Amino acid sequence: MEGLSRTNLVSDTFYGTRDDITEQFGIMWGQIKAPLIVPLLRISVFLCLVMSVMLFIERVYMFVVITLLKVFGTKPEKRYKWEPLKDDVELGNSSYPMVLVQIPMYNEKEVYQLSIGAACGLSWPSDRIIVQVLDDSTDPITKNLVEIECQRWASKGINIKYEVRDNRSGYKAGALKEGLKHSYVKQCDFVAIFDADFQPEPDFLWQTIPFLVHNHELSLVQARWKYVNADECLMTRMQEMSLDYHFSVEQEVGSSTHAFFGFNGTAGVWRIAAIDEAGGWKDRTTVEDMDLAVRASLKGWKFLFLGSVKVKNELPSTLKAYRYQQHRWSCGPANLFRKMCMEIIRNKKVSLWKKVHVIYSFFFVRKVVAHIVTFVFYVVVLPATVLVPEVEVPKWGAVYIPAIITLLNAVGTPRSLHLLVFWILFENVMSLHRTKATFIGLLEAGRVNEWIVTEKLGDALKLKSATKAFKKHRMRLGDRIHLLEFAAGAYLFFCGCYDIAFGTNHYFLYLFIQAFAFLIVGFGYVGTFVPNS
Repeated sequence: MEGLSRTNLVSDTFYGTRDDITEQFGIMWGQIKAPLIVPLLRISVFLCLVMSVMLFIERVYMFVVITLLKVFGTKPEKRYKWEPLKDDVELGNSSYPMVLVQIPMYNEKEVYQLSIGAACGLSWPSDRIIVQVLDDSTDPITKNLVEIECQRWASKGINIKYEVRDNRSGYKAGALKEGLKHSYVKQCDFVAIFDADFQPEPDFLWQTIPFLVHNHELSLVQARWKYVNADECLMTRMQEMSLDYHFSVEQEVGSSTHAFFGFNGTAGVWRIAAIDEAGGWKDRTTVEDMDLAVRASLKGWKFLFLGSVKVKNELPSTLKAYRYQQHRWSCGPANLFRKMCMEIIRNKKVSLWKKVHVIYSFFFVRKVVAHIVTFVFYVVVLPATVLVPEVEVPKWGAVYIPAIITLLNAVGTPRSLHLLVFWILFENVMSLHRTKATFIGLLEAGRVNEWIVTEKLGDALKLKSATKAFKKHRMRLGDRIHLLEFAAGAYLFFCGCYDIAFGTNHYFLYLFIQAFAFLIVGFGYVGTFVPNS
């Protein structure tokens, strides 16, 4: 009886303490809720609605423009002069411009043969083209293999140069800059750039160079990407949806309306004189391609996007590789925006309308607002209104606007419409990572200049490598756990439980599904799911 009494006493003490803590927490919450939480949440809702409207207007504007382009068929050949280059009996091959093909690479053991082979297979007069392999590899085995491959093509009569540096200063920008300093480059008029996993078709130069030859105001011709592994897993299918919108809408609209868009860093041909006039390659951010494009545009140069010309490449097929890529793609533009905003405003060579387009539309809405509003509104603020029912979000802001934006984003990839829900959930999850990277870029914080080359598996080794990678992840569970995603998932799950318990806003279904998505990504499983079609 004495032991039982002690057990009851301990139990009563525990429950009494728990009740006291719960009661104290409830009192504290009640004291700060009305004077602090409610006003802050209302301000947050207002700001998120403003950003949502900004993004909505931007998406609708681009949809209208791309629709008009499709209806009236204003093709590049109609906007710019284009005619095929022809042989000159008197001048011979010297009538053709000299073209440099640059292939920057870093430890690209799986794909170096693909890119070098594709570049050496480009159709162009053999004495008017130079293939330049810029190898920054630190792995001696890979370095040796790349050099041997270059020697093999040289023995076949290809004018190929194998260039190495003593260090990786400036990363890709540094390699491209050093590549242009070689004496043999002085005779070149144009430079085509391909990353190590890109495989241009043999007629790539015949389709792009004539635009630059016949239109001296053009500095860049950008081709579209074609993904060789889009069907590899669910994650690559969702990447395809996002990138298809970028190319088929954003790049096309920018090219048609302002003759400006961000260079994608590969699968493009530059006029070397434009690169020199813009100040050359700079390594001040991790988006050296966008940096050069903005500076060239401020000098008055125009760009052309050719959606009909496609270059095969590989999408990241592991979550780790994709996260590194997205960090660079989100942090870099935000950091460049910080560095170039005043320079754009002070520029006197371009029109006010183009300045507004570059600062507001290109940078602020697409590179900053789009990331922040996705995470803050749909992952933080909207769930928080469940805990604070005094703050309401209008239906047009919570449902209609995001639904329309989502549908407009999905038009680029009709074959994946049945995966739209998965894409929404995945984009919301990745918005946490992108928002963090955006703030790092804006504030120039710790990882602002982090450059990690995106892992590539190659066509031939894709299945084998993916299987090995999956087994490796299974053995090293700790390496793929992402705590921030877990925290967000737990927060959403808690809000969902609260919504069920108190029936406030009835968002519980969305909250539970989104929480589940965060937990899946937190475990690193998203890249292993393969879609049925």
